[in-house]
Amino acid sequence: MNSERKDKTIVLTGGSSGIGAAAARILTETGAWFVIPGRSGETKKLAAELDCDYYLVDYSSFSLVKKFAQDLLEKYPQIDVLVNNVGGVIADRHLTEDGHEMTLQVNHLSGFLLTNLLKERLEESKATVINTSSLANVMGKIDFNDLENEKSYSAMKVYGTAKLMNILHAMEINRRFKGVSAASFHPGAVSSGFAREGSSLVKWFYETPLKNLFLISPEKGADTLSGLFPVKQEKTGSLVSITKKKPGRISRHANATNAEKLWEASEKLIGEV
Repeated sequence: MNSERKDKTIVLTGGSSGIGAAAARILTETGAWFVIPGRSGETKKLAAELDCDYYLVDYSSFSLVKKFAQDLLEKYPQIDVLVNNVGGVIADRHLTEDGHEMTLQVNHLSGFLLTNLLKERLEESKATVINTSSLANVMGKIDFNDLENEKSYSAMKVYGTAKLMNILHAMEINRRFKGVSAASFHPGAVSSGFAREGSSLVKWFYETPLKNLFLISPEKGADTLSGLFPVKQEKTGSLVSITKKKPGRISRHANATNAEKLWEASEKLIGEV
């Protein structure tokens, strides 16, 4: 890390494509040092383009997330911003190597795990944490007796619940982490690769020319993300939307009680950290 040219460190997960890559390109101009973990070879290419650090991390593996957290703690004495940006729609229910339902782990549990592992460093740095949520959160409803979606599985409904979890996670960070500000944001319907593992219908919408009629560019979605640095106090725990960076629609289930219950349930699911 070239500490002479950078005085702030931003960790942007899912930074190798889509919104993450676009945000990285925008925010490197602020003079911050970037760390972009991703799971594809594009991560290395983007890191070379931006002259920043990169790590190959697959969020379907807790062991890889833990290794990444340890690398961060060893190399970066300060982490000013953590963006939990990994996520996607997964067509069918299947389990990760850790035994958790894939949508739950990739969209929520692994980001929750990483944030917890970095807690002390984030507090020391008076950091900002930003979770990439979605307007799909309004479809979400958390069944605390079926967090692993065993009773029924509908890709978009489960995705919406995971995006609701992102909001609840940010809300609870503000309560539990000292000196850390957290918010979630809805980037808009962005043309990106997040639906690569979705159903045929979802992929048809996101990966055919039809997308040009309804979807915005990753750069426009990233503009909302970059506008959140730093998170202003009145936006902590809220959902900021693409539309003029005003508050977005939030599920009626996004409340303090559910935020606390989800945190405690998530701690049990990730195990000892």
